[in-house]
Amino acid sequence: MSDNVIDVRGIVRNFKLGQEVVKVLKGIDLEIKRGDYVALMGPSGSGKSTLMNLLGCLDTPTSGSYKLNGTDVSSLSDDQLADIRNTEIGFVFQTFNLLPRTTALDNVALPMVYAGKSKKERNARATEVLESVGLGDRMDHQPNQLSGGQRQRVAVGRALVNNPSIILADEPTGNLDSKTGIEIMALFDKIHADGNTVILVTHEEEIAEHAHRVIRLRDGVIETDIRNKEWKE
Repeated sequence: MSDNVIDVRGIVRNFKLGQEVVKVLKGIDLEIKRGDYVALMGPSGSGKSTLMNLLGCLDTPTSGSYKLNGTDVSSLSDDQLADIRNTEIGFVFQTFNLLPRTTALDNVALPMVYAGKSKKERNARATEVLESVGLGDRMDHQPNQLSGGQRQRVAVGRALVNNPSIILADEPTGNLDSKTGIEIMALFDKIHADGNTVILVTHEEEIAEHAHRVIRLRDGVIETDIRNKEWKE
């Protein structure tokens, strides 16, 4: 088995706007090893959101190949991509994306419903995950009974519940105050230390400093790909 959880070759993504073709990604080559901790950065319009959508199997490339855990996902059907998203990728969004009238436990268990797990299995695993993110005493609370930081912990728990290959976090502290943001980043550091592959999309340098590797995009290409000094092997 390859060390690479992500292997991207020559990824191009174009969008049609009327008669015009906008070239957003212009031939991206990227390898991310199992257990890596990566920050994806770049100014608005650099292509980082498009690349994140491709890595998260929310979109498919115009050309090029993308292997996730050895499976070429660049030409899969929508249904196959949905299966991959549910089992291989744990998403954490800036806006939490929780079901409002549903308990923390059921929010975390939701991906396991789609994976066909029994209620007993779902509740046992969701309980275990909520305890691991520090919310063992908040399982029966709905999102409106939780603080922003607690809601993001529920979202992180939901991302972890199916033991995915990668955790993909889009501006995970964007809606949080700085103190809560520090707590959430400490949680990501722990998740990485537990052996998970973590990819953060962020525009904040202090968030990127948590990662071991910072990839910067500009105008649809990778401008730099640097390991943070303190994490150099």
